[in-house]
Amino acid sequence: MEQSGLRMRTNLISRQGYLKLQQELDQLWRVKRPEVTQKVSWAASLGDRSENADYQYNKKQLREIDRRVRFIRKRLEVLRPVDYAPEQEGKVFFGAWVEVENDDGEVRCFRIVGPDEIYGRRDYISIDAPMARALLGKQVDDEVQVPTPTGRKNWIINSIAYRLETDSNA
Repeated sequence: MEQSGLRMRTNLISRQGYLKLQQELDQLWRVKRPEVTQKVSWAASLGDRSENADYQYNKKQLREIDRRVRFIRKRLEVLRPVDYAPEQEGKVFFGAWVEVENDDGEVRCFRIVGPDEIYGRRDYISIDAPMARALLGKQVDDEVQVPTPTGRKNWIINSIAYRLETDSNA
């Protein structure tokens, strides 16, 4: 989605991705932040804060935690979890695992997810990626053209699957 020349992030996320963000927020807020806050209080009680490495390090940690907490809270407000629907079978939609092959015989397998879920995963691509956009609504054996920096590339869809994701793939 374009807005005044700027590329905006899609606000879709898989149910598993949404729950994972909620768990991260809970862990940061209920476990990590209180631990670091306690360390800051302890370091502050030692006196001169300007030369206290423990105090400075833990204050920095606290700022980073607070920044991440604010980011996750804002994202959770606007994200729309997408659940699998049986009507999706046979076509590429959000949440699909897709295997594609190009003219050179190169095979790629990935899951189409929201932009908040792709970090740390080599087998996930964002729904905003040119490959994902080209594949949406297509079926097995369909050929798609994907724009790349070196020109258009042709890919054929080998398989489409919808399966529940587990953390063992992370």
